[in-house]
Amino acid sequence: MPLDPVLQYPMPTILVTNDDGISSPGIKILSKALKPIGDVYVVAPEAEQSAVAHALTLHRPLKTEKAGRNTFSVNGTPTDCVIISVDKILPRKPDIIVSGINNGANLGDDITYSGTVAAAMEGTLLGVPSIAVSLVRNGDDDSYRKRLSLLKAAAEFTIKLAKKVLEKGLPPDTLLNVNVPNVLRPRGVKFTKQGKPDYYNAVREISDPRGKKYYWICGGAPQWRPDEDYDLEAIQKGYISITPVHLDLTNYEALKRIKKEWKL
Repeated sequence: MPLDPVLQYPMPTILVTNDDGISSPGIKILSKALKPIGDVYVVAPEAEQSAVAHALTLHRPLKTEKAGRNTFSVNGTPTDCVIISVDKILPRKPDIIVSGINNGANLGDDITYSGTVAAAMEGTLLGVPSIAVSLVRNGDDDSYRKRLSLLKAAAEFTIKLAKKVLEKGLPPDTLLNVNVPNVLRPRGVKFTKQGKPDYYNAVREISDPRGKKYYWICGGAPQWRPDEDYDLEAIQKGYISITPVHLDLTNYEALKRIKKEWKL
């Protein structure tokens, strides 16, 4: 295990992944930023895998390609990348998994679709403290130069957060879903809960030149239920949002009530 060049203690092993693919600017900037605090490995999909959620590839074999020092691409999903990394590629179990920086927000119920968040979920299931980091987009108005500046600022914050997670750890079965607003100087950090959007006009119906209908799932424009503790509220006010996401999906109140009242 590499030693810290100054203090001569073992450096933590950091796995970086995403769902935007191995070539995305977000993962390149993030992995470079994290190198001073750990031994960084990058294992990411060879192509974009946005919105694949927690999909696992079982119907075909997976291949890896070396893409640089400690850098590998996988022809699979973000979840595949984490499993293969931990089981086969890395020399030891990582001390932390950082997934991102995602090109766009992962707020509210969108976290259930996100491959970036799913990679952090898989890391959590494997017993590795994990965080998912996303940078909110401002439509198509961002210039390339501005986007790079925003990514670098998000990466700097991620370093601070990763250090804190390495120091303090995370509660069992819990990952951190982080969203960074589209501003160079956020107003601060808020710890938030998952928001509740309502989607309208999410499916667009289109006809081809022969009149045959087909459909495009485009997400639609979400309407958010107001709550100052929601992740979107923090983003809209210019704050970085950090939401602890728990992987135990059991509704314990419902379980208690059903066991008491239902007779089947």
